[in-house]
Amino acid sequence: MIETAKNVLQVEADAILALSDRLDHGFEKAVEMILACRGRVVITGMGKSGLICQKVAATMASTGTPALFLHPAEGIHGDLGMLMKGDVVIAVSNSGETEEITRILPVIKRMGLPLIAMTGKVASVLGRAGDVTLDISVKEEACPLGLAPTASTTATLALGDAMAVALLVKRGFRAEDFALFHPGGSLGKKLLLRVEDMMHSGDDVPLVGEQTLLKEALFEITSKKLGVTGVVDDNGGLVGVFTDGDLRRCIESGFDILNQPISSIMSRNPKRILRGNLAAKALQRMEQHSITSLFVFEDEHSPIPVGIIHIHDLLKAGVA
Repeated sequence: MIETAKNVLQVEADAILALSDRLDHGFEKAVEMILACRGRVVITGMGKSGLICQKVAATMASTGTPALFLHPAEGIHGDLGMLMKGDVVIAVSNSGETEEITRILPVIKRMGLPLIAMTGKVASVLGRAGDVTLDISVKEEACPLGLAPTASTTATLALGDAMAVALLVKRGFRAEDFALFHPGGSLGKKLLLRVEDMMHSGDDVPLVGEQTLLKEALFEITSKKLGVTGVVDDNGGLVGVFTDGDLRRCIESGFDILNQPISSIMSRNPKRILRGNLAAKALQRMEQHSITSLFVFEDEHSPIPVGIIHIHDLLKAGVA
């Protein structure tokens, strides 16, 4: 079984590498054609190819290229009404002779829609009909019977992904853009939520002055329930932090701390984060420095904190 699986993976890997070697100006023309499209990319294919088309359409749609899947069999029974002026059609058929595909080609041509053909037989009906024809042929299928679409569908999927990513790069698509199309789940939260959306602000920010005695600072730490207080100078600028972890270490050392000013035992140069940063960046910084909270600032040059964000806030929101 292991040898069979290894052979399948090798055949499919070889099919993708061979496809890479065949990339030429036709691929570039197809990408430029889609970039110039004022409508949607409509991707159509039958059977296993159709399943691949659905995935390629979903990938394009999530990366800045409006796309949808058109089932060719449904198309010849009315769903061709989904097509509109300005669309680009990508038709996929390994043989290039799939009946359901060839039957919708005249309508695509009659509407004057650009057609990108993806086929393993460039001299086929589909191959000849394409304004651009991309060769997705494979030397062999991974199926030992040579019947089940395996290497051919893998190669088609890989080329579709290559096209989607090329479009993404040409459009200058950013992580922020990606987030807009993925608002659900942990991915959306990591890409959409910003520090300012989750931080504690105003009276909820634990802050004490430099000359505050530790026993008084402890009330601030416990009342705000974040396990930390910031220490500010007379102008409100943050100069240090003191955490419940610092308190435990001081007690273990036997140091008489209760009547000490907080400035004598605080940690200086506290880590900071900007309010406009992604919440995921705050989590990354906490993990990097093994801390559980960050004071938040308006910009790089502002000394006065506008809030604080705690790792529990990130956990509750599903960012962590």
